[in-house]
Amino acid sequence: MTPQQRPGTPAPPPSTTQEGAAVSLTDPRTPVAPEPAARWERPALLALLLVTAALYLWSLSASGYANQFYSAAVQAGSESWKAFFFGSSDAANSITVDKPPAALWPMALSVRLFGIGSWAILVPEALMGVAAVGVLHGAVRRRFGAGAGLLAGGALAVTPVAALMFRFNNPDALLCLLMVCAIACVLRALADGRTKWLVLAGVCFGLGFLTKTLQAWLILPPLAVVYACCAPVALRRRFGQLLLAGLAIVVSAGWWVALVELWPATSRPYIGGSQHNSFLELTFGYNGFGRITGNETGSVGGGGGRPGGGGWGEAGITRLFSSDMGGQISWLLPAALILLVAGVTVLWRARRSVAAEQAGQRAEFLVWGGALLMTFTTFSFMSGIFHQYYNIALAPYIAALAGMGAALWWRRGGRSAALVLAGTVAVTAGWSFVLLNRSPDWLPWLRWTVAALGVLAALGLLLPVRAGAAAREEAAARKEAAAAEGVPVVDGAPVANGAPAWDGVPASGGVPAPGGASVRASRRVAVLAAGLGVVTALAGPVAYTLDTVDTPKGGSIITAGPTVRGGLGGPGGGFPGGRMRGRNGGVPGAGQGGAAGQAVPPGQGGQGRMPGGKQGANPPPQRAGKQGQVPAPGARGRQAGRPGFPGGMGGSGERGAGRMGGLLNGSKVSDRAKALLEKDANDYTWAAAAIGSQNAASYQLATEKPVMAIGGFNGSDPSPTLARFKEYVAAGKIHYFIGGGQGGPGGGRGGSSQITSWVAKTFQKVTVGDATFYDLTRKG
Repeated sequence: MTPQQRPGTPAPPPSTTQEGAAVSLTDPRTPVAPEPAARWERPALLALLLVTAALYLWSLSASGYANQFYSAAVQAGSESWKAFFFGSSDAANSITVDKPPAALWPMALSVRLFGIGSWAILVPEALMGVAAVGVLHGAVRRRFGAGAGLLAGGALAVTPVAALMFRFNNPDALLCLLMVCAIACVLRALADGRTKWLVLAGVCFGLGFLTKTLQAWLILPPLAVVYACCAPVALRRRFGQLLLAGLAIVVSAGWWVALVELWPATSRPYIGGSQHNSFLELTFGYNGFGRITGNETGSVGGGGGRPGGGGWGEAGITRLFSSDMGGQISWLLPAALILLVAGVTVLWRARRSVAAEQAGQRAEFLVWGGALLMTFTTFSFMSGIFHQYYNIALAPYIAALAGMGAALWWRRGGRSAALVLAGTVAVTAGWSFVLLNRSPDWLPWLRWTVAALGVLAALGLLLPVRAGAAAREEAAARKEAAAAEGVPVVDGAPVANGAPAWDGVPASGGVPAPGGASVRASRRVAVLAAGLGVVTALAGPVAYTLDTVDTPKGGSIITAGPTVRGGLGGPGGGFPGGRMRGRNGGVPGAGQGGAAGQAVPPGQGGQGRMPGGKQGANPPPQRAGKQGQVPAPGARGRQAGRPGFPGGMGGSGERGAGRMGGLLNGSKVSDRAKALLEKDANDYTWAAAAIGSQNAASYQLATEKPVMAIGGFNGSDPSPTLARFKEYVAAGKIHYFIGGGQGGPGGGRGGSSQITSWVAKTFQKVTVGDATFYDLTRKG
């Protein structure tokens, strides 16, 4: 105990920098002896990572090829290095996916090593999730302690949308990992001022651009501002470091962009998602500012430039709390915002003795908070395409702020800390009740349990405040009594036989110290209340996550958790929650059941199946009613006043498999259709051609032969033109044309509709079951 420290007050935390090294208070960058980690820290971290891995790998093959749009590109990249480099939809390189290819590369390498299959495609995504949890833990732990790191990592692991996307093959999983790594590097740079950390952060942002273009740069402005204002180096050096980081971004992203733009267009695939075969157009148009304004040429829907978000939900400050979005991401969002404001406020004026440490903590709050607010604002007000699963970008920021804020206020103690923590727990419990109440028939007991536990936890956290007030009153009374009896008082405490008596235990038979036993009891209650508060905050997300893990997902539009009332969703033929139809929730190829639009990988089964297609012991029964009943194809929502969307998706969020089912979910491929396309397929460049990438992907994954995706994802890209398609047919490069595909808006203006009409009038029709083909080698 220092001479200045009063009895009963907690000692200030030692100032630390990276890796827990204590620092000199006269020179905050001079390290002294490092503090060893507690014995429980490493086992706890290992347990967190193992549980996360088990959660993300459990029954992973149940989702089959997940999003076949990307799985087909992965299969193509595993067959052709040129397709690997460009991110082509097929190994013959007719057209690329509508994103840069970085997210495809890990999966394609995995398929090259282990062969095509669900596990080979999805395991890399799950491992990215485990890595993101580990990196987030390390970033938060460095200044806020192991408890904060574990809480942040655990919160990220059980965020429903994170569990959804780290078990899926969309680019968002890699983007999330890269953003966590980038922020971790920026925090290291803020701690020691080293340039290498900013350069590494720039590389992460560059790779993020090659994953999902401009979305990776959303958080660049707040991070750059915080570093420019808070870095522990001279101002001129800060700006020089930021310029080097910018150069790292340009180099790590620009090399691929330059090669693509300089490559002769006639010898590379068409850039999917663009209207003029330009990656720069794709970057700044369809995947860039078009997402903000809604002016997305060739888009399947969206705002169309209309205010309010159009078909992708009502834009505004409450968007991420709405029925569609709330259960995906917002469980801890109110808590993160409360703790952000409270943390920055209390750290704004740091005490002199711990100024360096508190300034560092304040900078970290500003980094995570700036990333959260920038992403939250953009997502809330953008008018273009916006899917529920985009919210994974917010998950690490929310988790970090929750862990940091809880640890900060728990250590500070006192009346203000109790009020902040109790209020945060109460708000979180109340919001969890609201979210759970949106699925009234799904675990109806849970929402009431969460509400009750939240009340108990909040009251328990407030108990030390009352105990402290009582102790102060008792201290005043004892002081008066001691003075009346002639017992000396030092620093407000009675002294017995020349020695102060603390914590209610007399030093040698003197007057007991005030309030010791009651304070200790109240602290024990506070510890139990804090644990109860964590359980309360995570109960809802854990339940949603377990439901997500237990449910196969497939197609282009997927969501986590159960079906909710009033969900709006986005246009398309997805199923509630992105669920797959079929017996026992299986996928095609898993017995007789299966989801329309999902090809099953070789040796993979449906729900509960393990590698090799073995059936798990207890496959879950098919869900029914509001907990996942699949509406009739083309069914509209039952909510009055809301129009249905293309593909039969109505205002209630019950998405049918209607007109756009083939566009967003592909087609089911029968054994007879597969045999037809495989016959003599090696004699052709493309075994077949189909309108839209999802339709083409289904047949490509079933046959493992190139299938041309006419018009790209939406069927609206001008690739190939009718004249070019006729050249391919005349040269004998395409065997079959697959009928029944649906082009997106704009597809009817030229390209795909003209090709469809010409084929139908010119070539012989072949019917195989419910599927229609045209043999392009035989005229009708």
